[in-house]
Amino acid sequence: MEKDCTFCKIVNGETDTQFLYQDDTLVVFRDINPHAPVHLLVVPRKHIRSINDLEKEDSTIISHLITVAKEMARQEAVDKSGYKLLFNVERGGGQLIFHLHLHLIGGW
Repeated sequence: MEKDCTFCKIVNGETDTQFLYQDDTLVVFRDINPHAPVHLLVVPRKHIRSINDLEKEDSTIISHLITVAKEMARQEAVDKSGYKLLFNVERGGGQLIFHLHLHLIGGW
């Protein structure tokens, strides 16, 4: 855990964030500044700063993020109408919180 990382605090239960899904690897919760009717964040429990910091052994985490996002799209009823899965990478790519996270955006 990174001391000042917002997402580390969330995944460790140090905030009142409501999880829509959680397991030993990741948590899912709603974005507090949604860009669409459905805007979820899929966040690994392991602190990985960004896509650029992934190691080979993290490949199972990435696979799990995508698999859970697909299931969450179904639960949020956007699987048939369509949705986006998005990683922002580094500040120039729009990353604001430096803890890897996957956006699930849809519902238009």
